[in-house]
Amino acid sequence: MLNDKFVALGVTGSIAAYKSVELVRLLKKAGARVQVIMTKSACEFVKPLTFQVVSQNSVITDMFREPSFWEVEHVALADKADIFLVAPATANIIAKIAAGIADDMLTSTLLATKAKIIVIPAMNVNMYENPITQRNIKSLRTNGITVFEPEEGELACGYTGKGRFPEPRDILEQLNIVLGKDGDFKNKKLLITAGPTREPIDPVRFITNHSSGKMGYALAEKAIHRGADVILISGPTNLDPPLGLYKYISIETAEEMFRAVMEYYLEADVIIKSAAVADFSPKHRESEKIKKQGFNMNIKLNKNPDILQELGNRKKQQILIGFAAETSNATTNAQDKMKRKNLDFIVLNDLTQEGAGFAGDTNIVRILHKDGRIEELPKMLKKELADEILNRVYLYLQQNRTF
Repeated sequence: MLNDKFVALGVTGSIAAYKSVELVRLLKKAGARVQVIMTKSACEFVKPLTFQVVSQNSVITDMFREPSFWEVEHVALADKADIFLVAPATANIIAKIAAGIADDMLTSTLLATKAKIIVIPAMNVNMYENPITQRNIKSLRTNGITVFEPEEGELACGYTGKGRFPEPRDILEQLNIVLGKDGDFKNKKLLITAGPTREPIDPVRFITNHSSGKMGYALAEKAIHRGADVILISGPTNLDPPLGLYKYISIETAEEMFRAVMEYYLEADVIIKSAAVADFSPKHRESEKIKKQGFNMNIKLNKNPDILQELGNRKKQQILIGFAAETSNATTNAQDKMKRKNLDFIVLNDLTQEGAGFAGDTNIVRILHKDGRIEELPKMLKKELADEILNRVYLYLQQNRTF
């Protein structure tokens, strides 16, 4: 979302100004062009040269400096900006913006810009919670300015509470969400399942599989960045749910996933079943830990509900996508699964290929379509693959005239 965007970054007089150096680095890494504007007090915390080196651009600190060529600088910069960040934003700058004051380069440029303005507060908890500051923040939001919530925790001043500047990576994630609200999946709801299920044998043992959930979580994150409302139903993973989810539902067993999917599938325009759901579960769960001494382990299994089959049977206008993980006769088995379960397309993981399958950050897949087409995709990061899958979902939605 940030690639080739011109980002004006206003840095104000907060101890958190040092974190904005990392923010500039991440913005540059994401492909943005960054112009830093520093207030006089910000220069007391971080030297302009630091931002100049990281942004690879001159830093503006003086309203009345001699321009290198003729232009009204704050107006020219205001026109160039696609996004205008104020990070960190002190209580003072928030008050100035709310009042329409333009007494330095930063506030003058802010008042002149038509770019998307995003303000990221950082201050003492008592200053943040002061009714005047809260009134000013409300005024900014009323006037179409996005204000991110500061984090809660230990503050530089020694207090504990709300007012911490968020971590730069979290800011970047929130920026992608804000900028993606008008993306190609705007007003569309996606239901995505992810991760494994666990089928208990006793209080300490269970049947599961190697799924890490990385593919499903990547799909959820990328869909949010493209404007979708995402319902993520996830089995146990070590992953943090993406920011900006419409709804997050944590489950353990296949039966729990079945109930959750059936509760929400009618809301969805698109359903992507990337979870690795256990096919079987123990017929009887022991209430106490099974001791291995003298015990002849013989577990009787029941077949779990086939969630994808049920969705295929109930499907109306939704786009339905499944995944297949195969070790032999991969294409034939995947085509059979797609036909039996009434899928629009299926993403095939051939687990015999190096770099494909569970746990890793990369994948190698074939996408099999219901019209018989087979697409061979090269090895790529799962986050890149998520966008490739969503591109094809978008085409199906266009063909069904749901956009």
